Amino acid sequence: MASDFRLKEQLPIITDKIVKTYTEVGTINHLGHCPLPSYELVIECAEALKEIIYPGYRRREGLHLGNVQYHVGDLVDSLHDKLTQQISRALRHEAGASCDYESEIDYEAKAQAAAIAFLEKIPEVRRKLSLDVQAAYDGDPAVNNLDEVIFCYPGLEAVTIYRLAHELYHLNIPYIPRMLTEWAHARTGIDIHPGARIGPHFFIDHGTGVVIGQTCEIGEYVKIYQGVTLGALSFPTDVDGKLLRGDRVKRHPTIEDRVVIYANATVLGGRTVIGHDSVIGSSVWLTRSVKPRTTVVLEKPKLRMRSEADDELAAEANYQI
Repeated sequence: MASDFRLKEQLPIITDKIVKTYTEVGTINHLGHCPLPSYELVIECAEALKEIIYPGYRRREGLHLGNVQYHVGDLVDSLHDKLTQQISRALRHEAGASCDYESEIDYEAKAQAAAIAFLEKIPEVRRKLSLDVQAAYDGDPAVNNLDEVIFCYPGLEAVTIYRLAHELYHLNIPYIPRMLTEWAHARTGIDIHPGARIGPHFFIDHGTGVVIGQTCEIGEYVKIYQGVTLGALSFPTDVDGKLLRGDRVKRHPTIEDRVVIYANATVLGGRTVIGHDSVIGSSVWLTRSVKPRTTVVLEKPKLRMRSEADDELAAEANYQI
């Protein structure tokens, strides 16, 4: 490596300038306080949870009914300890509590109770996910078997993490549910807020660009395609003009049972209800409710076609992005 060591003499000055910003811009650093939840350890928990949900499809091979009890037991024991630590950190930071020993013991006790309550939900989550796997198989002729869904489908990956994060969300655990779903978002391109309520037999096909907001409610046997947004029409504010945050106000639509929403459709608003057994066509923009058994499509667009000899239209279509 050909370095000019004289230039490296500038590094202490650069470092000093960086560190000074830690007092100037203190909102984006966390120094001298109790430790925050560890992103890396939270993701380790997510990977272990997927191993429990889908044994034999993940890291450990050679599992059978004779040894799976021991394998899952080790995972659950490790998860208990990691979740207790991370939940304790999240609760303590959210409360602004001190880092003294008594505070640590108090929040660890609360965190352990939450971790146990969450782990007890795993059988129920597995049952829901088995229906989601079946929904993907039933809804996509390109898939050959259930194994392919579990191995390959980003929609299932996102829904798996959502269903786990949703349980933590309803245990009022801060930070960690969003850390999980945003990790899945980064991996799959599918953004599901952990506060959304989604019924069983749910299928996201292709998935890229799907957004499902915090107060969205989705029924059973719902299928949505890539680019669908189930979002807020506007953001309500209090008397001082500040945003009302969280799930106190319903901002996102309700999708009833057996609805299909095709690619790039946008459905907005907390008062918007898509009635059961309805179909929302591609690229539709909806801000009002739809009665049950309704099909909503855009009017047929007009297309212009040209041959190579049509110079005028060819020039019109010659543009750069």
